[in-house]
Amino acid sequence: MSTASRVAIVTGGSRGIGRAVAATLAKAGQDVAVVYTSNDKEADAAVGEIEAAGARGIALRADVADEVAAAAAFDTVEQRLGPVDVVVNAAGVMALRPTAELDLAELDRLLRVNVRGTFVIAREAARRVRPGGAVIAFSTSVTRLHLPSYGAYAATKGAVEALVPILAKEMGERDVTVNAVAPGPTATELFLDGKSPQVIDQIAGLAPTNRLGTPQDIAEVVAFLAGPGRWINGQVVFANGGAA
Repeated sequence: MSTASRVAIVTGGSRGIGRAVAATLAKAGQDVAVVYTSNDKEADAAVGEIEAAGARGIALRADVADEVAAAAAFDTVEQRLGPVDVVVNAAGVMALRPTAELDLAELDRLLRVNVRGTFVIAREAARRVRPGGAVIAFSTSVTRLHLPSYGAYAATKGAVEALVPILAKEMGERDVTVNAVAPGPTATELFLDGKSPQVIDQIAGLAPTNRLGTPQDIAEVVAFLAGPGRWINGQVVFANGGAA
C-alpha cells in the first residue's frame, strides 16, 4: 500500500522511539507532525529530519493528557498539513521502584501520561482519522517479562493493551486499524537513565541476539502497521528480539 500523501501525528516525536518513528514515516512518504512536551531544540531537529526525507514536517508543543491542548494540536495539523491518516502515540513516562517504595505521586504521573494521555489521543484519533488510516499506541514487553521495579509502569501499559482491541472494533466500520507495539528493552534515554552498565548488559542478555533493541528496530514495526500491515488489527505486537 502506498503511503504517499498521508498525514501522520507522532506524539513523543522529538526524541527516542517517537523520533525514529517520525523519520521513518517521512521516508515512506508521509507528512508528519511531531507533538512534544518541552524540548524545542530536539523537536526542531526532528522536523529537520522529516524535511530531509522529502516530507513536510511541523512541531507542536502539547500535553497529551490535556484534552484541550490535544484537540488544538489536531486542529493545527488539519489546517497546516491536511486530514489525519495515522496517529502514533509514543509519548510516555517511566518510574522504576519496587511496589513497596513507589511514591504515589509518581503513580499519579504515570497514570496521567500513560493512561489518560493515551485515551485522550485515542479519542481524538477516533473522531478524526480518515478511512484507511491507522492508530498505533505503545505498550511494553515488561507486561510479559515481569521485571522487578516495573510494576507501576507495566500496570499503566496493561491499560493501554485493554483499550486497543476495543477501539479497533469501534473504528472497524471506517476501515481504520488500531494496534499497540510493545517494545522490549530499547536503547533510549528513557530506558538507560539510572541503570548501571552491569544492569544494562544483564537486560540485553534477555534477547537471543544479546543486545538491546534500537529505536529504528521499533520504528520499522510501527511503519509497517501504519502502512502495508492492514490485516493486523486489534493486536499487541511484541517487538523485543525474542527477549523472554
